[in-house]
Amino acid sequence: MAVTEITKPFLLLSTRPEDEAADAEYDSFVSMMEIAPEYLIQKRVDREPLGPIILDDYSGIIVGGGPYNATEPDKSDHQVRVETCLNTVIRECIERDFPLFGACFGVGIVGSVAGAVIDRHYGEKPGCITVDITTEGLADPILDGMPRRFPCIVGHKEATRALPPGATLLARGEACPVQMYRIKRHIYVTQFHPELEMDTFRDRLEVYREAGYYQPEEFDSIMESCSGQDLSTDNRLLWNFAHRYAR
Repeated sequence: MAVTEITKPFLLLSTRPEDEAADAEYDSFVSMMEIAPEYLIQKRVDREPLGPIILDDYSGIIVGGGPYNATEPDKSDHQVRVETCLNTVIRECIERDFPLFGACFGVGIVGSVAGAVIDRHYGEKPGCITVDITTEGLADPILDGMPRRFPCIVGHKEATRALPPGATLLARGEACPVQMYRIKRHIYVTQFHPELEMDTFRDRLEVYREAGYYQPEEFDSIMESCSGQDLSTDNRLLWNFAHRYAR
């Protein structure tokens, strides 16, 4: 059921410099949130500074994935600018407990602002994993209607080793224990990609074939390992987020 009762759009903050990847990410969030495109405003932080963001103009903020790593030891001037812009918005969201959903890179950037320990101990190659919802997660409205265990897509060089102070673990994985958590009541981050399905995952793999997340010759085996998985299950997270915070 599409989310129709919206008076304020959501804001997607994109950091992917590849137009193909940025456009596809936008389309995926629109599709999985089941909202009309005019209710998801995309700002390409990779292209230009954000400028002032008035949170009250939006129903919620979404921080997408990207090629950056918060733990990069030698950050480019471009990455520093992007992170500075995002940090300002994220810090205000946390201070106000304003609805925010961060996926993949969102874990690194939101976690860094909130005081999490982010490092490369729990990195995962691109592929499909199964995550388990915690007892606290089963009671969270963003995970409403989800099975206790579900498959999802990951692919990251860094991850959360220790939660931010006061955060609540909502879903865990085997190789990477922290897969989803909540800060305060309305700030959510996932290490996995709830916006992706098989076709969009394949396209994403193609875009980042030479980015060091996997060996190019592994492409076919990665896709084969995900064959038969129901990757639509975790899409419900984004519908729940949109449905809860649309206003």
